[in-house]
Amino acid sequence: MEQNFKLLAKTLYGFEPLLAKELRNLGASGIKEGVRNVAFEGDTGFMYKANLSLRTALKVLKPIHTFKVFNEKQLYQEIYAMDWTGYFDSTKTFAFDTVMHSDVFKNTLYVSQRAKDALVDKFRDTERERPSVNTANPDVRINVHLYNNECTVSLDTSGASLHHRGYRIATNIAPINEVLAAGLLLHSGWDGRTNFMDPMCGSGTFLIEAAMIACNIPANINRKDFAFRHWKGFDETLFEKIRDSRLNQIRGFDHAILGYDKAPSAVRKAQENVDNANLGDYITLERKDFFRTEKPFEGKTHLVFNPPYGERLNIDPMDFYGKIGTTLKHAYPGTNAWMVTSNLEALKYVGLRPSRKIKTFNGKLESRLVYYEMYEGSKKQKS
Repeated sequence: MEQNFKLLAKTLYGFEPLLAKELRNLGASGIKEGVRNVAFEGDTGFMYKANLSLRTALKVLKPIHTFKVFNEKQLYQEIYAMDWTGYFDSTKTFAFDTVMHSDVFKNTLYVSQRAKDALVDKFRDTERERPSVNTANPDVRINVHLYNNECTVSLDTSGASLHHRGYRIATNIAPINEVLAAGLLLHSGWDGRTNFMDPMCGSGTFLIEAAMIACNIPANINRKDFAFRHWKGFDETLFEKIRDSRLNQIRGFDHAILGYDKAPSAVRKAQENVDNANLGDYITLERKDFFRTEKPFEGKTHLVFNPPYGERLNIDPMDFYGKIGTTLKHAYPGTNAWMVTSNLEALKYVGLRPSRKIKTFNGKLESRLVYYEMYEGSKKQKS
């Protein structure tokens, strides 16, 4: 039986507990939350499963060498000394990514360049040929993490960030990152047990991620490639076995998922993405202005949306956010309404008291995920 090894999943700010819970549910061991990351242990099969399944991970890294470094010569020597041919051959392209907090080195690009030199020289000296660099789309991506004098070299098992799910082919002006969308849905408590709405759905990311959570569809089942597929020793049979096992755990969904957008181009793009994700049986899209609608379902409804912030879309915050509050209050009783925005000043115009506020980031924009519980009748009647 193969031994477990150390792995590290990277995530967004505030998503560490969500990611740790996902890993526990998948069966990981040695789980330890960090800052924007969660360390864990698993075997090769689990590494495949983590990449296929994790909704809140951006990357899954496999640390392969840790050492102390006090100057650039040591960095070069340590990376040169590694047996890179055990991981990939000279026909593969590669790239180094560097993340650091160090007094020794000042420039991440310089560290990546020296690491590249060491790897290329090692291949040239031992194999008489060298792999090529491809910074845009390499077969093998290698991560260098420098913290003070400690350097960890990891293989990036994922390749491109795991927010590239593979279903989104059409986007609008300000699309939300798929990992961010999934994490916000999990923060909101979405579990697929009620009807779901996104009344400002844009390219449909919340709708698709909500459907995948509800049906227990692996997050990255539509993705075309993972970096580990290019490593020596990749086990295609094991990967397909795990993929089939995850697909066999998909469950049915007995409620409705509905998206509105007033822009015909947004509805069209959302429909393309829904179809590409093979979720047309679960998701309905309509061209409607949220401010002119009423709740379309009986019973509890879970509503999550990402309104314009005013950063890239021109709105009048007082008017726009005021209409959000008015519409929720008068037209959407019995709704658990969650909204994410980076326009923190505009929240006061909603005119409703949020039950919860969760700090998050949309890209570099500090944001809040806020929760408004809209009661059937008056709140006093419910207490």
